Amino acid sequence: MMSFTAPARSPWTLKPAGSMTEIFTHKIPEYSTERHQHQCIKNLSHFLEAAGSGIMRVLKGNVFLSDMDNLDELNSIHMQYWGDVKPCRTYVAVKTLPLNTNMGIECIAAV
Repeated sequence: MMSFTAPARSPWTLKPAGSMTEIFTHKIPEYSTERHQHQCIKNLSHFLEAAGSGIMRVLKGNVFLSDMDNLDELNSIHMQYWGDVKPCRTYVAVKTLPLNTNMGIECIAAV
C-alpha cells in the first residue's frame, strides 16, 4: 500500500502492494471520504482480478486510516462489497499516508 511495488505471490495466496485512491498519476483527487474509500476498494479489486484472484477471495485486510472517525462509514462501505461475511481486518490509525490520502488498504487473498 505504501509503496508502488509488484505483488507477492505464492501458489496459494496473493499479497498486492496495496491500494490508495489514485495509483496511476500519484495525485489524490479531491473526493469525499466515502468516494475515496470506494475507489480504494475498486483499485484493490482490479489488482486482485488482474492477478487471477478477486475481492471475494480476500482473507485478511489491513486498513490504514488517517481519521478513525471514518471507521463506521468504512464498515458500511465494506458491507456493500463483502456483505455480512467480511474478511478478517485490522484497522491502523496513522498520522499521514502517502500523498496525504485519508486511507489505504493492503490484503492477502487466496488465488
